[in-house]
Amino acid sequence: MRYDVLIIGGGPAGNYLANLLAGEMRVGVVERKGSFGGKACTGIIGAKNYKRLGLPEEAILNELRGALFYSRIQSFEISRKSAQAYIVDRKTLERKLAEKALEKGADYYLQATFQGFKNGRAIVQHVGERLEIEADFYVGADGVNSTVAKAIGARTDAEFLSGYEIEVMGEFRKDFVEVWVSKDLNERFFMWVAPLNERIARVGTLESLRSFREFLRVRMLKPTSALEFKSGSVGLGWRKPWVKGNVALLGDAALQIKPTTAGGIVFGAFCAHALANAILEGKLGEYEKLCKGIKKQISFGLKFRKAFLGMSQDDIERVFEVLGSREAIEVIESQAEFDDHLKTARAILKRPKLLARLIKISPSIVRYLV
Repeated sequence: MRYDVLIIGGGPAGNYLANLLAGEMRVGVVERKGSFGGKACTGIIGAKNYKRLGLPEEAILNELRGALFYSRIQSFEISRKSAQAYIVDRKTLERKLAEKALEKGADYYLQATFQGFKNGRAIVQHVGERLEIEADFYVGADGVNSTVAKAIGARTDAEFLSGYEIEVMGEFRKDFVEVWVSKDLNERFFMWVAPLNERIARVGTLESLRSFREFLRVRMLKPTSALEFKSGSVGLGWRKPWVKGNVALLGDAALQIKPTTAGGIVFGAFCAHALANAILEGKLGEYEKLCKGIKKQISFGLKFRKAFLGMSQDDIERVFEVLGSREAIEVIESQAEFDDHLKTARAILKRPKLLARLIKISPSIVRYLV
């Protein structure tokens, strides 16, 4: 059998790309699981980009209009009148995207495992049958531990972290996400509380299961009140190349992930647009150039992460004093974009008083971010 494009991986990025190409080209999608969703994913997506990308409204579970930031000893609040981000149901998101792709003529192979390339064809094990599928272009959208990336010899020196998240009963502010930054609890990442409603939230962190358990205790949430527990992994860094011959990597497989928050749906969707254009033009080599905006965001995020890892908790407390000031909150509330952390940092650093205070805390922090 033969396709113009074979997409290996039916997650958000793969299904989104299938939507962009189906109807224009003959598209096949190979998905290892027998159903959609199931991956650990908080699913917070900026409202502006959610609408810009045309993602399905049916997947939205809750709207967020602000954030509460907590350090060890202080806190501050950022809020707006309208929704700034949505919490989505990953299963519904993936399924609705797949439905649209199917309606446009895409073929889906569920419960199908990509085993490698042979003589220019993809070898796929599908419901006990070995298939050889030929395509003009192959796309690896098969996650952080991408088999396609391994097949083309892509390399990475990324930082890989384990993630843990539960949906738990408690009391929450429905339209505010909580971000906790305490190296006493977790030296390598922050903790989050993302409410689905007043009674249920998704709570998680990266790196340490011990840190996760300790945060639940500090936040006074009971593991015995959990409705769901998920774990997974994330890669923060670069994987190269994104293109080799007629094979391209997309989404988590290309590590198109925010190093600041470990979110990847938006970056993957924007890069899917770039990849679709490159494929339709028959110029796959242009793909990475078309993703230059996302590359800038990843580069900034990696610098931000390096700065964070080098900070002590005392440094963090002093940064909180700056970011919690009236001037900083005014800048963030008026100029920040949920999915554009580079824009937010630049807006803050353009204020002389804020810049001077941050330099006083640590010149290296500012050097990393400029």
